[in-house]
This record gives sequence, structure tokens and C-alpha cells, in this order.
Amino acid sequence: MSEQAVETPALDRYECRACGYVYEPEKGDDKHDIPSGTLFTELPVNWRCPVCSAKKTAFTNIGPSGTASGFKENLGFGLGVNKLTPGQKNILIFGALALAFLFFISLYGLQ
Repeated sequence: MSEQAVETPALDRYECRACGYVYEPEKGDDKHDIPSGTLFTELPVNWRCPVCSAKKTAFTNIGPSGTASGFKENLGFGLGVNKLTPGQKNILIFGALALAFLFFISLYGLQ
């Protein structure tokens, strides 16, 4: 079975290249009365971005939510960090910043 047959593009999110708005099929679009569960390909031809009014052609497929961002061929590089989801990357970054702050504050206890 090929890799393309396993993927489900139905749940893919689409991002507006003009403003960064992300259309998620699970949520739909309340501003234009698009119900949840409506795929991006099923949106009306005259549908526009609810933030900047860009056309559907201004959107690019960014894949399903909860997956690692970036090109699939690049996920093997970067000491494994490229395989982390955006949420995991946020925890790693802000956790490291909090730890660095605690170490910095602990220097006052050396006196």
C-alpha cells in the first residue's frame, strides 16, 4: 500500500498566505455560516478568508492538526526536534526559558 493511500487529506488545514488565518474543517467558519465538518474543497467558490477577504486560491495546505510542521523529507534532521509538534516545541522552548530564569535567580542565593 502506498503512503499516499494511508494519508487522509480530508482533515487537512489550510492557511491563508496573506494573513495567516488557518481554516480547520473540524471548526468550520462561523462568520460565513460554514458548519463544522465542511472540507476545504467543499467550500463555495466565492468563499473568502474571514480575516482579510482573500480568495480560496490564496490558501495552502498545511496538513492535519497535531502533526509536525515542515516538509516530510526534512523531519529526520535537527537532532529529532523537527519531529515535534508545535505544542511540544512551545513546551520545550518556554520550559527552557523558565529553567534558565530559575538558575539566574538562584545565583542570588550564593552570597
